[in-house]
Amino acid sequence: MESKILRLKNDIEFFYKQNPDTPRAALCMNFALSDYDSAPGVYALMARLLFQGTNNKSAEQIAEEFDSCGIDFVVEMKMDYLRFRFMSLNEDFEHAVELVTDLVKNSTFEEFEKEKAKLEGELVAELDSPRQKVMDGFTRNIFEGHSYGTSSTTILENLQNITKEQVVEAYRKLYENAKKVITFVGDIEEENVEKILNENFGDIPAGAEIVDKKAPAALEDSKEIFIPKPDANQAHIIKGWRTETFDSEDYPVLILLNIILGASGLSSRLFLELRDKKGLAYVVRSSYEAFLLGAAFSIYIATEPKNIEVSLEGFDEELEKIKTIEVSEEELANAKTNVLGKLAFSFETNSQQACNYAQYGILGLGFDFYEKTKERIKSVTAQQLKNCAEKYFNSKSVLVILKP
Repeated sequence: MESKILRLKNDIEFFYKQNPDTPRAALCMNFALSDYDSAPGVYALMARLLFQGTNNKSAEQIAEEFDSCGIDFVVEMKMDYLRFRFMSLNEDFEHAVELVTDLVKNSTFEEFEKEKAKLEGELVAELDSPRQKVMDGFTRNIFEGHSYGTSSTTILENLQNITKEQVVEAYRKLYENAKKVITFVGDIEEENVEKILNENFGDIPAGAEIVDKKAPAALEDSKEIFIPKPDANQAHIIKGWRTETFDSEDYPVLILLNIILGASGLSSRLFLELRDKKGLAYVVRSSYEAFLLGAAFSIYIATEPKNIEVSLEGFDEELEKIKTIEVSEEELANAKTNVLGKLAFSFETNSQQACNYAQYGILGLGFDFYEKTKERIKSVTAQQLKNCAEKYFNSKSVLVILKP
């Protein structure tokens, strides 16, 4: 399977990978965020409006063209970048690129008020879920004062203040200034793909490399937030810590800690101890989320309101164990197998590969980040896990409890 790192004629970095005998081709184009301080909701609205008509076609015509050719197209706003991605049959690839080019270059951002109203309705519905509401409270507080802390609540609070002009200006800045990366994975010859991309995207400004951006301020103390929800029949608890991210030597260690504690389902420690043995949980899990400028590790449980204190004690017990007792070789080997299996699964399709490589490229991690990460995971030791747990699972935490 051949892969190459090329440049379009405008100097946009282009990653090409040929997967022979695959009938559908995938393309992903990422724009790095150039303004982390944009008003909450501006980027969320932008991603929705980029599919709502261009100077040449109405939203209905665009949707009809994508549907008639079976092109799976999505615009997504991530924490660090805007992503355009599509999957098409090989014979429709050139037409798909032309359709996306029209959206990238000529979007009119019509239907502004309609999309704003739809977004508001969706956010309100989302926050009616106790689980989503407690996660929302955690996001706001773990990254307080930074755009990573932009949650559904903060968007809702600002939504009515957003103007179409703000959205158009924010996109103009991205289009003109943001670093851009394009990835292709499929079975079309490199020369053909490069020619099609140059014809369509070759005049888009390549933008600058990722510049110094302000990381979220460190947590100086612990925070406890209580969210009352009268109609809730469970308590939802999330506790988390700020950690280092992709470029840290702790990154593969944190991935494995996450698997051992709560991200491997029935075999994870939290599940076995708090759900199976103590019967405390409906749901219990851990999560490690990494972004360009920061990351967070969290533990979540849904339980009966009367079990809040004993659940928190259970958290502390499991964290104390992993901080003081080395993980067995068998448990570590199983965790590594689990992680490597999950990584392989996330690279199964052309679309998954294109998106992953584009993420690595736009964050400046290198297109070989996947292979490097696999090797780093294989070399993690039990002592590293213990040291990492001691380093991060401290008193500087955010605890959010939602209860009736």
